[in-house]
Amino acid sequence: MRFIHLSDLHIGKQLHHYSLLEEQRAVLQQVVEHVKNEKPEVVLIAGDIYDTPVPSAEAISVFDDFLTELDGLKQQLTICVVAGNHDSARRLDYAREILAKHAIHIVGVPPLLQEEKVKTVSLQDAYGEVTFYLLPFVKPAYLKKIFPEESLSFSDAVKRLLEREDIDVTKRNVLVSHQFFAGGGAIPVTSDSEIHVVGGIDNVDVGVLEAFDYAALGHIHRSQKIGAEKNYYCGTIFPYSVSEAEDEKAVTLVELGDKGMEPVITKLPLRLPRRVRKLRGRIEEILALTEGEVCDDYVSITLTDEVEASRPRERLEENYDHILEIKIDNARTRKLLELGDIETENLAPYEAFCKFFLELNGRAMTDAEDTLLKEVLQEGGDVE
Repeated sequence: MRFIHLSDLHIGKQLHHYSLLEEQRAVLQQVVEHVKNEKPEVVLIAGDIYDTPVPSAEAISVFDDFLTELDGLKQQLTICVVAGNHDSARRLDYAREILAKHAIHIVGVPPLLQEEKVKTVSLQDAYGEVTFYLLPFVKPAYLKKIFPEESLSFSDAVKRLLEREDIDVTKRNVLVSHQFFAGGGAIPVTSDSEIHVVGGIDNVDVGVLEAFDYAALGHIHRSQKIGAEKNYYCGTIFPYSVSEAEDEKAVTLVELGDKGMEPVITKLPLRLPRRVRKLRGRIEEILALTEGEVCDDYVSITLTDEVEASRPRERLEENYDHILEIKIDNARTRKLLELGDIETENLAPYEAFCKFFLELNGRAMTDAEDTLLKEVLQEGGDVE
């Protein structure tokens, strides 16, 4: 059986202050083309469909159009979607019964009551039955009515839910899940665009995935296995932070053979409407990179000039249309970072700012600047 594995679409997300809706629409159109060409039996989406629990009408329209185009391919296609931690589970569940009649299975809410089980979808291929277990994002607090006497960790919550399923391990089983899976010496490589919980209290041990022939995982934005080839984060289809600038984004195609065979994972390349790039150097070097043309990519720029450039943003904006950030890294800024280790708690606010201004600008304040500083501090009650 062949299926496309997607996750973390984050429709509606902004990259710094830029809306990505048009880029997301264009990339999702490429996903549709890959489905049309590869003709998989299933498309799996492992959570974080939207970037916020209350997505905009425009974001909803992008996802609606995506599902409509997939449904319109007139292929024997089943679509399975689970909610992630960014999604509103109840909102995502809207019209699920109607959509299921079109082989679009959306599960926003995990089992909450004793009589409820994890939603499954069973399909047949030449090797027999494949059962897809659709498990949306789970917090221990969600399961109080199922396990009222127990204090569960995130790992316990997922483990106990799956144990209730009595999974037939003689058949092929696929899990679609949106959690932070780690353990067994394996820790996912993360990026700056994910939500991290201090102390790893949301970690789920990969051992709970043992019963599955493939685990279609979401939540981590970089494509990678976790613990074994069959436990796979497909990653995002668009870079959502500068830390992902060098990542090659792609669609994950999985071929599941007979029981006991390793799944075969193929990456189908995506053409990004705009790349995310990191540029570093002196301002004249950065400007020269465009060779007189206007660069339309999203760029993070680090300037290394020792002498502060005149109007750096204005000059750079003439050559770069989508600047994410401009940072300075030179001897002066590195010295300022070193000064951060020096004890300054005994300095009065006025003295501390004078020292800061001198280090930042290489000169003392003018009389006018000094007068303005004193007026500001006096208004705040920091000087007599």
